[in-house]
Amino acid sequence: MTRKDDVRLHVVLHEPEIAANAGAIGRTCVAVGARLWLVRPLGFHLDERSLRRAGLDYWDHLDYRVVDGLQEVVRAVGRDRLWSFSTRGRVTYTEADFAPGDGLLFGAESRGLPSAWLDERPDRTLRIPMHAAARSLNLANAASIAAYECLRQIGFE
Repeated sequence: MTRKDDVRLHVVLHEPEIAANAGAIGRTCVAVGARLWLVRPLGFHLDERSLRRAGLDYWDHLDYRVVDGLQEVVRAVGRDRLWSFSTRGRVTYTEADFAPGDGLLFGAESRGLPSAWLDERPDRTLRIPMHAAARSLNLANAASIAAYECLRQIGFE
């Protein structure tokens, strides 16, 4: 297992429901050199065809962890290193000061992150601006936007 200090970026999916989104995010993680965390329960099986199909042949190159709860990610990454993404965020993702080793946390497609989690650290809750007619972005798109902004700030390898 890679030491936490060796990971430049963590992408965390809390209770993801759609295999194709997780697969596409896994592919993005390979492209940017991020570790992907999948927090159970998952709405799919890890051997599901659509997960591997969305990730194409990149899944074998993916650094990922599957854990039973968000507290396992907190222990590994640190609560103060996690940035939560939510339509409820008051700060835009471009206003955050990302640092190497930070984690980008995304909730389930149908319900987002738990309110209690977001209320605990509103200063660490970010939003991606969008037109009022849009309820939210696709999870894979949001994760890609956030990951590339983080890398823009901390530098690409």
